[in-house]
Amino acid sequence: MTPDHAKIGRRAVLLLALASLTAASAPPRNDVPTIMEPLPAAPAAPPRAVKLRPVSHWASVFLQSWDYQYENSRPMSLSADSWDHYDLSYSVDSCIAMFRATGEKRYLDRALEFVENVAGSARPSSSLRGSRFKDGYRGWASSSSGQRGDEVPLYESYFWRYGTALLVAMRDNAATPDNPEYRARYDRLLDFAETHVFQKWYSRGAGETIYRERTHMAAHWALIALNLSRITADPARRRRYLEVAGNIDLHLPSNGAGLRSQLRRHPAEPTAYFWSDVWGSARRPGQDVSHGNGVMAYVVEARDHGRGWTGADMAAFSALLTKVIWPGGRTYRSFVDGTGADNGWFSDGFVKLGRYDAAVQQRLERHQVVNDQFAANMALNARILRS
Repeated sequence: MTPDHAKIGRRAVLLLALASLTAASAPPRNDVPTIMEPLPAAPAAPPRAVKLRPVSHWASVFLQSWDYQYENSRPMSLSADSWDHYDLSYSVDSCIAMFRATGEKRYLDRALEFVENVAGSARPSSSLRGSRFKDGYRGWASSSSGQRGDEVPLYESYFWRYGTALLVAMRDNAATPDNPEYRARYDRLLDFAETHVFQKWYSRGAGETIYRERTHMAAHWALIALNLSRITADPARRRRYLEVAGNIDLHLPSNGAGLRSQLRRHPAEPTAYFWSDVWGSARRPGQDVSHGNGVMAYVVEARDHGRGWTGADMAAFSALLTKVIWPGGRTYRSFVDGTGADNGWFSDGFVKLGRYDAAVQQRLERHQVVNDQFAANMALNARILRS
């Protein structure tokens, strides 16, 4: 069981639950084309009006677990264990999405509280008994299996991709930059994220801690770098952030591969993408869907901010979701090649594809696994489609 799957039951009420299915995978194969040619366009459907559920519908769904979310997430935010912050990230993302969809300050206030609590729980690395770094940066020990109280870049990047997304949302909202209280809180968190998250891990060795060995792990850092590039006041830092995001997109220093070169025409669906989570590989079954959410969480934001990802890319990822991973009903696949059976958890990434296409959003409205993060991102999709 992956960490992502293990957390589904722990972190949120499933408002419409679907029993998990036993995962299975096909034997690895290497028959996926290695040259990415332009994908053929899907046949054009006759134009028709698509009636979508409004933001208010999804806000109502989200609020059904509002109290539950706070009761369960606040203790995680106060924890000094980065493994708890990994789990907390879903709640932060959900509140950011609701703030962006509605503009309501209660969602901003909750996300801010959670992120500030996490920053406040950081301790000097030199004081963390199990840390292998013992330097002057601040951070968190992890008690998860096998970590022995060490500092873990994966857990921190998993949380701070959304911790930094909160700062972008605050900057982009017209009301918050002019509010002195919000501005002071924003400035403190920005300084913390730049110094004790990105600079810390970059200085400890980017090859090992940022340019990670799996696509989804590196994608978390690409999202952090993208977010910080949009809000930093330091031109030198901005160049570094854009360099890191560009390297992950195109050519990791360690092996020359990047997210773009990982993409292949799908072996079973010519309008969809296939990729492996192992850099430089095209072997099936490819990326598992659960961790593939992390790749999607990055590429949708990169697309929205003009960082090299196109509408055609989003259409190919959408075809992957609707034709391969979730071909219909309660059938959910474990891997992006369409093999295995899974539980349909799309809340942390694939759901965000609904913001580009009303037909995809309408399809997602029929999804059986709905938690607060899913509902919040459906609300944001509805808002973006309406604009």
